Amino acid sequence: MYIKKKISKLDMIKIDGSSGEAGGQVLRTALGLSVLTQQPFIIKNIRAKRPNPGLREQHLQAIRAVKALCDAEVYGDELYSKELKFIPDKISQKRLDVKISTAGSTALVLQTLFLASLDNDLSIRVNGGSTWNLHAPSIIYLQEVFLPLLERIGLRNRIEIIKNGFYPRGGAVVNTVIKKTKLEYFDLVNKEKLNEIKIYSVASGHLKKASVAERQSKSAVSLITGHSPDIKINEKLNYVDALCPGSGVLIAANFENAVIGFDAVGERGKQSEVVGKEAAEGLIRTIKSEAAIDNFMLDQILPFVAVGKGGKFKFSEMTQHAETNIEIIRKFLDVGFKIKDNILEIEN
Repeated sequence: MYIKKKISKLDMIKIDGSSGEAGGQVLRTALGLSVLTQQPFIIKNIRAKRPNPGLREQHLQAIRAVKALCDAEVYGDELYSKELKFIPDKISQKRLDVKISTAGSTALVLQTLFLASLDNDLSIRVNGGSTWNLHAPSIIYLQEVFLPLLERIGLRNRIEIIKNGFYPRGGAVVNTVIKKTKLEYFDLVNKEKLNEIKIYSVASGHLKKASVAERQSKSAVSLITGHSPDIKINEKLNYVDALCPGSGVLIAANFENAVIGFDAVGERGKQSEVVGKEAAEGLIRTIKSEAAIDNFMLDQILPFVAVGKGGKFKFSEMTQHAETNIEIIRKFLDVGFKIKDNILEIEN
């Protein structure tokens, strides 16, 4: 079990949002750990290195959701704010309704709540936002990669997509159930034998005549079979109701004791075949490496392993996102990080 830093509510944890990766992950990790450990923080220079610094809609809604979750005292929770003061209280809610008025990432809002609510049961309904976003995990990535991996150490959360959302209109509807969890030791150095690859190719109904889902998947299959001709591939094509045209592909590789994934999002002017190719190439790179988790998972999983009983796992490269997340975790938890031969060990 984690050991929090001994900091009183009168002595706030101070975070410089311009250090390291300087993106929204700094804020999301701080919010989750603040509620979980009941330690207040102040963050300045929020998203300072981004072209549009300060709080955007998805960050703002994550803050307000966590604020409602624990009746926190918050200052600076407004659009484009570059400074936030957050003083948590004990969690008082069992159900939350989150509204995102833009096409912001529903997955990133949920990840904040997953961490904050580890010690509590919670039902969440997200209205608005997108299930597929550039520079963010898709909701299907959470369903098929993130949650199954953490289920190995006790996480029992569930996600149901009621309606998909794409840029620029969003409009997603997602239900989530979070179960109170005490996470166990995480040990994943070797992913072992590759058993199956699943391709989830999703497109809005607007794109059915153009066979976008089929074309995305066919392109991915072609590359994967060229790399692993004997591997079983399970294709799942789905046309969904959405407010605007959009598409995406997630490819998940299921190993004996691990799952890795890579997703890509369709954009105006980008051929469907390119979307499938991007996802397949990203997955193949990770399969070729000795890593037991993909690069997207690396920074996402760090706070969960740190608040559990620790663990060790093999990665392919230390990203700036992960380095920054480690520094934020150290501000809240008395936890050690050791790296040797691309194996990261977390001790608490």
